[in-house]
Amino acid sequence: MNPEILKLARVLGVEPERLAYLSDVDLADLQLFREQATTTLFDANLVVLERMALASRLLPAPLIAKIAEKVFGPLLCARIAGLVDVSRGVDVAKRLPPKFLAEVAAELDPRRATAIITRIPLDTVLAVARELTRREDWITLGRFVGHLPDPTVRRSLALLSDEALLRTAYVLDDKSRIDHVMGLLPEGRLPGLIRAAAADETLWEPALDVLSHLGETRRAAVLPLLDELPESLRARAQATMR
Repeated sequence: MNPEILKLARVLGVEPERLAYLSDVDLADLQLFREQATTTLFDANLVVLERMALASRLLPAPLIAKIAEKVFGPLLCARIAGLVDVSRGVDVAKRLPPKFLAEVAAELDPRRATAIITRIPLDTVLAVARELTRREDWITLGRFVGHLPDPTVRRSLALLSDEALLRTAYVLDDKSRIDHVMGLLPEGRLPGLIRAAAADETLWEPALDVLSHLGETRRAAVLPLLDELPESLRARAQATMR
């Protein structure tokens, strides 16, 4: 299914099938609408959230972490994350279990919390990435790729299977980064992705999407591999890369 419909369904809390009627709408328009919907949701009750963020400065970080996990819950934490002091936000995040942070990440708008996200320790990021992978939450993984430094992205990608990597790339928010992200992979990994797609028809759309966003250098490296694809996929891949 259209990746923007998948992401919009997540924002609206509905099954993607309910939004199938939007499949003919331009992807850029769907993305703009999704971002507008996200902004509206995050700005609701903004004054109250700002007061809560301000009040959090008065309590020790260990206590805030306990309150966040046991009282606020992941949704409220996600709404407040972009409003708290960066150093305090990082200090609290380090004290929360990866499972809870994964739930917060699923609710978070990373555009509002980039300063915190980029300063979270690598071990914590990798633990959250493992948990999101376990949950097969490719949408959340894809939303954070554009907000993490390259060394962290490289280490996180190493945790993903070929299937998981293709599904994550399919729902990246910024598709212009696909070629850059593929460049962070070790040599030989990109051919592995193509071969994984050849063996699993459900990966055809994600693989074609990745191919369509590769730069000239990586396209040239992939072209010889197209002969290994099933005939129908090979024809579509060749058309995509023209």
